[in-house]
Amino acid sequence: MKDAPPKPAEPRPGLYRHYKGNDYRVTGLALHSETREWLVVYEALYRDGGLFVRPAAMFNETVKVDGKRVPRFARVGD
Repeated sequence: MKDAPPKPAEPRPGLYRHYKGNDYRVTGLALHSETREWLVVYEALYRDGGLFVRPAAMFNETVKVDGKRVPRFARVGD
């Protein structure tokens, strides 16, 4: 992918917990064909599940909860 931006090192495939408590499995990264933005491909591990994508920068960012900065998604296992 010669015109792609550098692939982010994180997130790596594995289990993650959203700061609101739900668990997800990251399966990998995908490159958006139009914007050339790296997207995280992940699966919900609750209720009926489902696949989702989110920009890697947003997946990796921190959010403010009760005055503290916490990861939006924290790695909890492989």
